[in-house]
Amino acid sequence: MSTSSIHSRLRRLSKTQKLSAAGVSAACCAALSLSLVPAHAETPAEPQAASAAPVVIDGLPQAKTIQASIIEQHTTAEKLVKAADAVKAKKAAAAKAKAKAAAKAKAVAKAKARAKAAAKAKADVAKRSPQAASRSVARTPVYANNLNGWITEALDIMKAHGIPGSYDGLHRNIMRESTGNPNAVNGWDINAQNGTPSCGLLQVIQPTFNAYHVSGTSTNIYDPVANITAAANYAADRYGSIDNVNSAY
Repeated sequence: MSTSSIHSRLRRLSKTQKLSAAGVSAACCAALSLSLVPAHAETPAEPQAASAAPVVIDGLPQAKTIQASIIEQHTTAEKLVKAADAVKAKKAAAAKAKAKAAAKAKAVAKAKARAKAAAKAKADVAKRSPQAASRSVARTPVYANNLNGWITEALDIMKAHGIPGSYDGLHRNIMRESTGNPNAVNGWDINAQNGTPSCGLLQVIQPTFNAYHVSGTSTNIYDPVANITAAANYAADRYGSIDNVNSAY
């Protein structure tokens, strides 16, 4: 039964109860009057002036019946009110549960958003970190395309392969052999006369370059880094280190 139907019935019952209460009151008064007058008493010869005959109730049992009816109506009305209150309470509980669930969902979404923002901020800091930048540079060093850069790169490769030698030892021998020209070629010595001229920064002949070539470097004898590392590898095998070479080798 809907709430509107319940309230409608309550309004109707309320009106009926009022009428019934009035009826019970009248009935009770009449019953009381009858109980006080003897059963065979004579009625007055002339009634008191009245515009209509009074309502006569045949004894007390009728009053009791009306009273019982009103009590029943009161009980029904109370039941209807309780039912309406139960419906209202149920709706209120449902609304409260819905609001609680919505608040919880909102809190969870907020927490996720905060965690995502924190992770992004942490990633941004890591990207901007000088240490991260220095590690990146250490992994992929950039060498200048000049004599200093060639020697520096060659030394890193030599270190990785366990080939001895120093910057000074390499620079001294390069300046003596080619004056720092990676395309230098000796066309007059015995090697040239035998058809294998000395080439590159450290004047290496092709057979020696092939035999002592360091993996990971160019196979071109004129490549500055490949030429330096092959010559240093040969000098280490024959003289212990390029640092020990002070003349033609």
